[in-house]
Amino acid sequence: MELTFTEECIVKLIAAAACGALLGLERKHHNQVIGMRTLILITVSSALLSILSAYMATASVFAPPERGDPTRISAGVISGIGFLGGGAIMKQGLNIKGLTSAAIIWTAASFGLAVGAGLYVQVGVALAIVLAVLVGLEKINTKFFPMTRSKSLHLCFENEELDMNKISEAIEKHGMKIADVNTSRVISIKRIILHYSVQAPRGDDYSELISELNKIGNLSEFSITD
Repeated sequence: MELTFTEECIVKLIAAAACGALLGLERKHHNQVIGMRTLILITVSSALLSILSAYMATASVFAPPERGDPTRISAGVISGIGFLGGGAIMKQGLNIKGLTSAAIIWTAASFGLAVGAGLYVQVGVALAIVLAVLVGLEKINTKFFPMTRSKSLHLCFENEELDMNKISEAIEKHGMKIADVNTSRVISIKRIILHYSVQAPRGDDYSELISELNKIGNLSEFSITD
């Protein structure tokens, strides 16, 4: 049964909303600010603009077919969506967050435009690939690249001398990779202050590391921040 123009538009908008919902569920699963409502709005509005663009290019009430340009509105969406994506990127301490969410905003807009153009199979394949990448690569990154966070490790010892090699070995033994270290001394009170830049795995239990460092020297302060 052949659908009317209105029925076809409804199907396109529902399909676009489904794409946005699936992308939003993935983002919410990772506790990201970008969620289902945002991505559904992007996909549905992009699909509607794609439908509008094609309609305005062919409808005689707006312009003869030979003068119409169905890519005009789509080009504006592609250019403008970058501003919304840029708002999802933020700097948190030593780390940059939101790059994947910004990319998903761009992806959601492209899905909406493609659905609006009636490319259902292509969108279905692309959606499957995107979800597989988001879910599958997250597990691969966690397993093979656990040290994903840049952190600043601050140590303060009430000692005149320390074995720096033992301290470095203790830090790396507990899953951290040292990128840089800065040392300062307060000579009058025999205090040594160490600032390490490290790549650290996920997690916040450093009790074993603190205990081991305390055996190396008289540890008086310990802090690790993003």
